[in-house]
Amino acid sequence: MKIIVLSSHTQSLFWFRMDMMKSFMEAGHTVIAIGSEPMKEWAFKFQEQGIKYRQIPVQRNGINPLKDIKTMNVIKKIFKEEKPDKVFAYQAKSIIYGSIAAKQSNITEFYPLIAGLGSIFRGTGLKNKLIKIVMENQYRVACHFSKKVFFQNNDDKNEFIKNKLVAESKTTIINGSGVNLDRFQPVEQPKLATFLFIGRLIKDKGIIEYLEACKRIKQQYPQVRCLLLGPFDTNPSALKPEELQPYIDSNIIEYFGEQKDVRPYLVMSSTFVLPSYHEGTPKTILEAMAMERSIITTDAPGCRETVEDGVNGYLVKVGDVHSLVQVMEKTILNRELSLNMGKFSLKLAREKYDVNLVNQSIIKTMQL
Repeated sequence: MKIIVLSSHTQSLFWFRMDMMKSFMEAGHTVIAIGSEPMKEWAFKFQEQGIKYRQIPVQRNGINPLKDIKTMNVIKKIFKEEKPDKVFAYQAKSIIYGSIAAKQSNITEFYPLIAGLGSIFRGTGLKNKLIKIVMENQYRVACHFSKKVFFQNNDDKNEFIKNKLVAESKTTIINGSGVNLDRFQPVEQPKLATFLFIGRLIKDKGIIEYLEACKRIKQQYPQVRCLLLGPFDTNPSALKPEELQPYIDSNIIEYFGEQKDVRPYLVMSSTFVLPSYHEGTPKTILEAMAMERSIITTDAPGCRETVEDGVNGYLVKVGDVHSLVQVMEKTILNRELSLNMGKFSLKLAREKYDVNLVNQSIIKTMQL
């Protein structure tokens, strides 16, 4: 069969979905990847993996209906040319406009992945409320046109069911995107307590809480290292470079920008910290777990599934810098605790989040 994997973010396709696409090919199918980045930059990279790549125009954070209609029409054009048997889509605009394009192209097997509900679903304010109403209706249509809908946590699934966006019979849960245990392997923790945050520098990821917690920690324990990886973003809640610079200048944060390979930085760390407000299932946490790191994250949708509190890490309340500092301090003062938590992280990664197990679940649901 011919399968299209559709996303509005090409880098995510290449780095986070390659294992899944390869599993489709190993099952004997042809895969076409569709993303937003230029053909000249990405076509050859995908071709090297045996995958055809095609580009669509997407304004990821925009709300211009004319540009969204253009996105949908280009997707529909590609569907008509490629004639896929099945489509797997993730990220809001890919799901919404891909589902309509699939319906208009007589594609009956459309499988969206709801990989976390963004700030629109959790936020407040009149503008946010109006956009949420529009998005709920769009998701309702998308789910209606879908054969099955994947979710990465029960919170998001139940939110969709409660608001009558999807029939429960259409839903299925997968354990995140999974982690490649051959690529991410356990490595001894450094002797010096070192914290690491990886993610887009947007407020919903808990970047402000991480920076403030690191500031307090460094005042008490100046030898401790606090590392930061991730790009600045176009999201309305994005951190600005001038907001981060004072933390760099005062040696609170060691900032490494965006990195294609995060493994060297996980090697440098002892504890991975992600104080996010909401996630699907954070792939960065799974990668840290596979490399035997203790985890500090929030008791929030998508995050809480990755941590058994006090076993492989700690769960803290969203937005609570004081609690974050307290548990960071515990891992500084008790290095043996952090080491043991890392071992439990690895065990959980192997038993629950192995990418091969996740991909087999997807293949089974899509009847591949």
